[in-house]
Amino acid sequence: MIRIVVFLAAVAVLALGVAWLADRPGEITILWSGWRIETSVMVAAFAIAIMTAVLVFFWSVLRTVVRSPDLLAMFLRNRRGAKGYLAISRGLIAVGIGDARAARKFALEAKRLAPGEPLALLLTAQTAQLAGDRPAAQRAFAEMMERPDTRMLGLRGLFVEAQRRDDMLAARAYAEEAAKTAPAPGWAGQAVLEFRVAVGDWSAALAALESNISSRLLDRASYRRQRAVLLTARALEIEETDRDSAVALALEAVKLAPTFVPAAALTGALLAERGELRKAGRIVERAWKANPHPDLAEAYAHLRFGDSARDRLTRVQALAQKAPGHIEGALAVSRAALDAREFEKARAALAPFIATPTRRVALLMAEIAQVEYGDDGRAREWMARAVHAGRDPAWTADGLISERWLPVSPASGRLDAFEWKVPLAELAGPDVQSAEAGELPAVTDAGAAEQKPTFAEKVSEKTPPSAEKASAPRAKRTRKAKVETVIPLVLVPDDPGPEADTEREPVPEHPPANWSKLRQLFK
Repeated sequence: MIRIVVFLAAVAVLALGVAWLADRPGEITILWSGWRIETSVMVAAFAIAIMTAVLVFFWSVLRTVVRSPDLLAMFLRNRRGAKGYLAISRGLIAVGIGDARAARKFALEAKRLAPGEPLALLLTAQTAQLAGDRPAAQRAFAEMMERPDTRMLGLRGLFVEAQRRDDMLAARAYAEEAAKTAPAPGWAGQAVLEFRVAVGDWSAALAALESNISSRLLDRASYRRQRAVLLTARALEIEETDRDSAVALALEAVKLAPTFVPAAALTGALLAERGELRKAGRIVERAWKANPHPDLAEAYAHLRFGDSARDRLTRVQALAQKAPGHIEGALAVSRAALDAREFEKARAALAPFIATPTRRVALLMAEIAQVEYGDDGRAREWMARAVHAGRDPAWTADGLISERWLPVSPASGRLDAFEWKVPLAELAGPDVQSAEAGELPAVTDAGAAEQKPTFAEKVSEKTPPSAEKASAPRAKRTRKAKVETVIPLVLVPDDPGPEADTEREPVPEHPPANWSKLRQLFK
């Protein structure tokens, strides 16, 4: 609408100008080389306009003739470029549908028509990947890495190729190089973080996490959770060497994630050592209300060092009331009551769970029967039920079960991979893994176990001593020393109960001399 109004206004102004000239006729006389030309103003104006148009036309023709070689070259170049981009488009479609033969054909055509084009290089690399030609794909990505406009694409491709050939050292180098750009791409920031946590370099991992949040590569909630995990791991690493720093790190972790069990349990234990019992109790209680856990019950029971077993029982009973009806509270109360020789309270706490007990419930009932009455027969019945009882929650990640929390999965290197939950029996994991050594044995077809490197060993040829210590923090405040292991998930039948075990062997007259060793076999 505006354009129509402007056009009409321009026509009106032009008409007014012509009418104004028509109302004021005049004469123009030109004397040049003996020639005398007399004409009116209107005729002279039209003559000048016609001459200008003729001059412009001849100038355009002359300019086109002079530029004809360049115009022809531009036309041929544009047509070649159109054919090249058409070949690239068809080649990418062929890659998408998995047609390696067509992709190779169009990749060669694109390379001939548009050599050096970023999309042509990408098509060449993807065609090589589709055909399984890893060296050709690596060469294409290396060529892209040398160009400023495709550098990040080349680094990404080389990173993926290094991962596919299980060369984690090269993958780490490519990720570190890509992370130097500002802003860093998301894949590079996450990869650098994973590589640093895999070798237990918590300080560098915290720096990488800060870089990721500055580049807006993760949301605020994920940042708080991951930072709490890293701070907890760092606190566990320096717990024996620098108590004050460990307390500060643990407190910050609890502030970021108040319900994070490892951080709350560690903070409660450290503050209890410093005599800050009220603060330690509040931290443990808050985490317990959200996630009842045996580590929290252990830390809460031993807040005040030197307390009697009855004092610990009273404290644990108060904690269990903050999550009424939860099995972890019943187990904690029963354990504390057994230590205090309050056998009735120990059995009463487990009474709601005896009908369908878990392993820990059955083992605790067996221990109560053995300690209170020396009833080896009843204890063996409960031990038999423990073999077939349902699983208790455990720290699980990537098909592995750990007796303690670990900040990183030994199998995949994922940060915050371990979850406290009932293991899924259908997940298959390696046979046995030592958390201290960090090894993942695998059974060959012949049945022999061969040592497979962990994710951390793939990332670094030699893990520094500090990383070795950090990757497997020790359980420092357990009641009894345990062998820290990570074991695979296996299938266990449902609990049939003592009555269902009709073919059970008779109980020998003389029980084992060392009851604790027998009980350890079922853990």
